[in-house]
Amino acid sequence: MKCLLVSRIDLPEALVCARRMKNALENEGVTVLLEMDTATCLGEPGHFYRQADADIAVVIGGDGTILRTVQQMQRQIPIIGINHGEVGFLADLEPEGAWDFIKTLSRGFAVEERMRLSLLRNNTLLGDALNEALIVTTRPAKMLRFSILIDGVVSEQFRSDGLLVSTPTGSTAYAMSAGGPIVDPRIQGFLLVPLAPYLLSSRPHLISSNRRLEIRLDSSKPANLVIDGQKTVELGSSVSLVVQKAEQPALFIDAHRNFFEKVDDKLRKL
Repeated sequence: MKCLLVSRIDLPEALVCARRMKNALENEGVTVLLEMDTATCLGEPGHFYRQADADIAVVIGGDGTILRTVQQMQRQIPIIGINHGEVGFLADLEPEGAWDFIKTLSRGFAVEERMRLSLLRNNTLLGDALNEALIVTTRPAKMLRFSILIDGVVSEQFRSDGLLVSTPTGSTAYAMSAGGPIVDPRIQGFLLVPLAPYLLSSRPHLISSNRRLEIRLDSSKPANLVIDGQKTVELGSSVSLVVQKAEQPALFIDAHRNFFEKVDDKLRKL
């Protein structure tokens, strides 16, 4: 088995964990490929994401590290996260018990698919998101005007500071902070959450991924599209975006943790 090992590089404790995990995996006969930035920090040879032909990825860090890993992988492979972040909704393992689980992976494991969403402008792919895409003005304290079309029908028009388009996985991230609901990640849908809407009647919507979702931005203020907090695209002031289910879902190794139990545990730490 080949394992891609990725670590948060700005936290010494995470790099110490990565070193120990590398040694433990190699002692079990696993071939370890270090992601380039991780390898540089550990003084070892490294591999770029697209060059790493691995069976699994062990990611040591918080949600940002996991999101970056998913973004960078050209071909999605099963991921297991070891939490070295603030909350770590995407990381199923804590450092103290991680090895007991990871050493069993060579005997086989189950995989859970997590839907991602694709954003297109004029049939050109702008990017895929595991958590969310954020449309926000480039000028603070200025509102944007949105129209939401579902299956070609205008379902809502509103002004707000911005708009979040979230996956069910991302419902526990920025969308939750903005007042959206917690959504079971097994649901296939898009969660729309207006940010500070001008009218209180503008509420979050959960829309089936089988429907055609279009977002029209028509404003005098320029806006940016931010994908999973990792990639920023300039949209300008007038644009139409199509949101659809991505061809490749993210793949997570099943660590036998109930989603709602995990959410309850994580939220108690906030």
